[in-house]
Amino acid sequence: MSTTASAPDADETCAYCGSRIFDHDPICVRDCDDGCGSPAFFCNYACLSAHVDENDLTAGDACEWSPEE
Repeated sequence: MSTTASAPDADETCAYCGSRIFDHDPICVRDCDDGCGSPAFFCNYACLSAHVDENDLTAGDACEWSPEE
């Protein structure tokens, strides 16, 4: 499977807060477990983190770690 990446429009807005992404430190995210659909753009890591938390996107996806292992 292959995907292509292209630069977002200059007026692209954050998928979480609606701010223009290029006014900040933008991040592009693509869900390749779901057919590699359209990318989502976030203006910074805080908005990406809030989006992940609010949509419970880490449930069942994180490795478990124990210092005893």
